[in-house]
Amino acid sequence: MLASGSPQRREILAKLGIEFEVCAPGVDELEQGDAAELVVENALRKARAVADRVDAAAVVIACDTDVVLDGEVLGKPADATEARAYLDRMSGRAHEVMSGLVVARGGEERHGLERTTVVFKSLSAAEKERYVEFGEWRGRSGGYAIQTLGSTLVERLEGSVSNVVGLPVGLLAELAPKLFFR
Repeated sequence: MLASGSPQRREILAKLGIEFEVCAPGVDELEQGDAAELVVENALRKARAVADRVDAAAVVIACDTDVVLDGEVLGKPADATEARAYLDRMSGRAHEVMSGLVVARGGEERHGLERTTVVFKSLSAAEKERYVEFGEWRGRSGGYAIQTLGSTLVERLEGSVSNVVGLPVGLLAELAPKLFFR
């Protein structure tokens, strides 16, 4: 059971050949506090909300991903102006993408934290405007998606690319290795 409405998470699980159903958790997420603690706590909230509604034998996967710059969580931009401001702040700099991941089943919870460093190249005004006009920033933490046009913003990354997309596959395999055996 995937406790998320994220199309990126659905796509990753489908490509891995993991059978799942989607159950949107519908929980209020924390927005203030230490970024690492926030993503894990938000993932725990999602997992628990879904676990309470499904069969105890179901495996629940919940994830929360945030972009963190200078210790500040950059949420989803409210509009194009805020998306442009995020790009201005991240241009030529490194930021972290953090994901809290929870795998729950029958009252047992396993959780972890994945961190990936992403370095943006120095972006020209035209590059920023092209990206904002493209609209891919909508609904994305930090205002970008690395898997499509957002990849043109990135100079390099250190760590898990699947984490930046929205589901850290290596951590999932560590927390729930049986999901990968048929």
